[in-house]
Amino acid sequence: MKHLLIGLVALLFATLTNADDGEPPSQLADLLGAEADARFARALEPREFVFPADHGPHPAFRNEWWYVTGNLDDEDGRRFGFELTIFRFALAPSVAESTSQWRTRQVYIAHLAITHVEDERFYVAQRYSRGAVGLAGAQAAPFHVWIDDWSIAGQPDSEAWRLSASDSDFGIDVELRALRPPVLNGIDGLSQKSADPGNASYYYSITRLGTRGTIRIGERDYKVSGLSWLDREWSTSALAADQVGWDWFALQLSDGSDLMFYHLRKNDGTQDAASAGTYVSASGSTSHLDADDVEITVLDTWESPEGGTYPSKWRLTVQRIGLDVTVTPVMPNQELFTTVRYWEGAVDVKGEHDGAAITGRGYVELAGYAQ
Repeated sequence: MKHLLIGLVALLFATLTNADDGEPPSQLADLLGAEADARFARALEPREFVFPADHGPHPAFRNEWWYVTGNLDDEDGRRFGFELTIFRFALAPSVAESTSQWRTRQVYIAHLAITHVEDERFYVAQRYSRGAVGLAGAQAAPFHVWIDDWSIAGQPDSEAWRLSASDSDFGIDVELRALRPPVLNGIDGLSQKSADPGNASYYYSITRLGTRGTIRIGERDYKVSGLSWLDREWSTSALAADQVGWDWFALQLSDGSDLMFYHLRKNDGTQDAASAGTYVSASGSTSHLDADDVEITVLDTWESPEGGTYPSKWRLTVQRIGLDVTVTPVMPNQELFTTVRYWEGAVDVKGEHDGAAITGRGYVELAGYAQ
C-alpha cells in the first residue's frame, strides 16, 4: 500500500517548473495542502472494477501507482528481494491547448530496489520523467506503464506481464503470471484512509504472481524464480493532517493464504482507526480486516546510520483467523534514499495458523520514521 508520498512534490518542482507554460512553483504548492483541485476525481464510493482495463491509468485522479515486490531464489538457493514502483502524478486536472509536444500535466517517478541477501547488499535507483513525447506514460490496451526503458508491460498473445528495469550496477528482467485474480481491498475496492470523506483510494492487489527471469548484480546474471505481489491504487487525497505515516505488510504464507495490512500512524504514535487490511484464504476467499482485528507488537528496532529509528521485527496476531506470526527482515538495512526516504524490504514469516506451524515470505514498507 502506497499513499501519495508528499516529498515527491519537491521533485515535481524541479521537473516541471521550467516547462513551456512558465507557471510559477507557487501554483504547484497547492498540491501539498489538504484540499486538492476540486476538478480532480475523488474516491467517494465503491465502483465496479473492470479487468484488464483497470490495470491501465486513471487520469481523472491526481495520483496512482503500480507497485510490485517479490521474493526470488536462484538455482543455487541464493535469495533476492525486489521492488519496482512506478508513480503517476498529475499537476493539474487538465492542460491548456498548446502546440508544444512537451507540454504535459503528468509526471512519472519510479523506484527500483534489489536485496541481495547472501551478500547483505541493498541496491536502489530512481528515475523520473514528464509524461510527454514517449518518455514516460501508461496505457491500458495493451497494458504498458513505463519510464524510459523501465517498464511493466503485457506480453503479446499471453496473459503474462514482463517487468524490466536496469541501472548501472543492477537490474531485473522477469515474467509475471497471476496465480490469483485481483483482490479488492477495503469495502469493494474503496479503501478509506481517514475519517474525512474522499480521503480514500481505489485499491486492489494481485497477491500471488508466479515470477521467473533474471536478476543482474554487476556483470553477473542470476536465473531466479519465486512469487511477487502487485498493489494498485489511485486517488486524489493524501494523508490526513494528524497522520504521520504507515507500516504496510504483504505476507505470502506457506499454507497458500495471504495477508495485507496497513497500520496508519497518527502524529502521537497511536494507530488510526482507518487502518485496515485483507486476508485471502488458501481457497481464494477474502475477508476484510479492520483496525481492531490485527494486533501488532514491535519486537526490535533498527537505527539508521543517517538518523531515525525503524521497527525491525514484529509479532502479528489476528485472532479472527487464528494467525500468530513473527515477521523478521532478511536484513535490517533496506532503507531507500530517493526523493523521499523510507524503508522497504523483504521479510520472513514464522508462527502458527489455526494451531499448525507456518512459514512465509513477504514485504514491509515503513514510512514517516525518518526525514
